[in-house]
Amino acid sequence: MATVFSPVSPSRTTCGSLLLELQKIWDEIGEGDSERDKMLLQLEQECLDIYRRKVELTRKYKADLLLSLADAEAEISHIISALGENVSFSRGKGTLKQQISALKPALEDLRLKKQGRMKDFNETQMQIARIHAEINGTEYSSKLIDPQVDENDLTVRRLGELQSHLKELQNEKSLRLQKVNSNISIIHDLSVVMSIDFLNTVNDINPSLTDLTNGQSKSISNDILARLTGVIHSLKQEKKLRLQKLQVLGCKLTELWNLMDTPVEEQKRWDYATFLISASVDDASRPGCLALEVIEQAEVEVERLNVLKVSKLKELVFKRQNELEEIYRGVHMDVDGDAARQILISLIESGNADLADLLSSMDDQIRKAKDQALSRKDILERVEKWKCASEEEQWLDEYERDENRYNAGRGAHKNLKRAEKARILVSKIPSIVENLTAKVKAWELEKGISFLYDKAPLLKTLEEYTEMRQEREEEKRRSREQKRQQEQFAAEQEALYGSRPKKPLGQSTSANTMAGTPTGRRVATPGRHVISAGKERRESRFHNATPINYVALPKDDSASRGS
Repeated sequence: MATVFSPVSPSRTTCGSLLLELQKIWDEIGEGDSERDKMLLQLEQECLDIYRRKVELTRKYKADLLLSLADAEAEISHIISALGENVSFSRGKGTLKQQISALKPALEDLRLKKQGRMKDFNETQMQIARIHAEINGTEYSSKLIDPQVDENDLTVRRLGELQSHLKELQNEKSLRLQKVNSNISIIHDLSVVMSIDFLNTVNDINPSLTDLTNGQSKSISNDILARLTGVIHSLKQEKKLRLQKLQVLGCKLTELWNLMDTPVEEQKRWDYATFLISASVDDASRPGCLALEVIEQAEVEVERLNVLKVSKLKELVFKRQNELEEIYRGVHMDVDGDAARQILISLIESGNADLADLLSSMDDQIRKAKDQALSRKDILERVEKWKCASEEEQWLDEYERDENRYNAGRGAHKNLKRAEKARILVSKIPSIVENLTAKVKAWELEKGISFLYDKAPLLKTLEEYTEMRQEREEEKRRSREQKRQQEQFAAEQEALYGSRPKKPLGQSTSANTMAGTPTGRRVATPGRHVISAGKERRESRFHNATPINYVALPKDDSASRGS
């Protein structure tokens, strides 16, 4: 019996060799032909059973492949329809496996698109649900609300509609949140200005407005917005009332201060109660400026000042009188203070004078006195410059009368520099006096009165000063002429009788003798001024006779600028 083997089976050689080996074994065993045929038939039957089972399995596998191919096509069509995609596909030609392989990439791609689209739908719908809950003032929980996505409509158009709706809700949420934050900021500013507990105020509306530690967002419902608006309105009304009350108190304080002449330092302690006198409600923004404590303190101070008002006014009247006298004394004007005080005492003791009106009248007098002082300022400055120059002239006279001024002693170089500046300033005295005289005459012509300086007419004082200065210059000229004649006589005596005996060191000619310089010649000083060694000691009669009370002023180069 022939054995059935596939002509292309790769195991043909192996089966033939096994059959030959089996026959060889049978020969060796001595197996009969019937037994051999029986065994071969059995082998053939077993092979047929194996092939049959294999064919059945293969046929079933083919059916599964066909079903898979049909399912893939159906799924692709469904996904394309749900996504609204305009996609064409083809299984192609070839074996079933080839057709399935051709569809598999397209199917996987569509599945990924569907999965992503469903994720977009789910996230969009969850955000919409969450914002709806926030606007409605209800609690939202992703565990309780699971938005159902319609898998049959996953088109871009439907997703766009949902996203447009979500964007509208997000814009509305953003506007509501801005309004909530703005209202909270307004409440905070009002609370700071009036020193009100901000956190308690907002927590009473809704804890979510201040407590964000638990991840809960701020409530943006209509109810919250309405309650915030109500709180703001009540706080603004309270702020307006407090400001009006503080402004009234501030005006009272200012009036009492002005009336009682309260020092500026003491007034500064109450700046927080007076700086809002003319402010609007919006201008009152400093922290704590409208606190109840501030208003209470201002009320107490107003009451205290009202008690002190009467006694303080009497003191202020005399203080104004002292100020008036001080202004007159400051500009060297005569004022009879004792007589003025006697008049004030009589008015106050009589009880017929209104102290407030009296203070106002004295303020007017002080204002006029200041105007008069201002008109005398330029002349007084020139008088001071004249006095300074006269003082330097007196010092220069004393310095040049010092026989030892050229000795190298302590401070000699400073005196030399001062003398140099003094000579420049003294040389300008005539022009200073001339300009001062012109100014005084112009002032008297304008005012129609005489310019008095310490009860004396200034023009007369200047005339006397000019006359005395001329007399002193004439005396100095005569002294120099006399000295020159003495030196000439000494020189003639020296020529007739020989050299004169040298003077001891330390006398006026010691420096010239040591340097080998004749007495009548000039010597160069460190200040580069040539000074005569035979100058006479200047007299101080003029300085003792002048009516001006000189004031020591700083010796700087400003004096050398003249008038």
